[in-house]
Amino acid sequence: MQDNNLRKFFGSLLLILGVVVILFACVAYLRDGKPVLGMSVTHWESVVPFLVGLVFLGFGAGMINRT
Repeated sequence: MQDNNLRKFFGSLLLILGVVVILFACVAYLRDGKPVLGMSVTHWESVVPFLVGLVFLGFGAGMINRT
């Protein structure tokens, strides 16, 4: 029982983190080189956080779905 609660917690955490990272990537893509949270990110550099966010989102949804 406790294993399911732990899996739901980490799944929710990964899901939220994935959404936040995807939103950051979208904002960085739209600003194109202008600083976002103190970092200047070009169009191509914003692809990496978007992909990482998708991975976090997928793993988080998968962990929640399996419980």
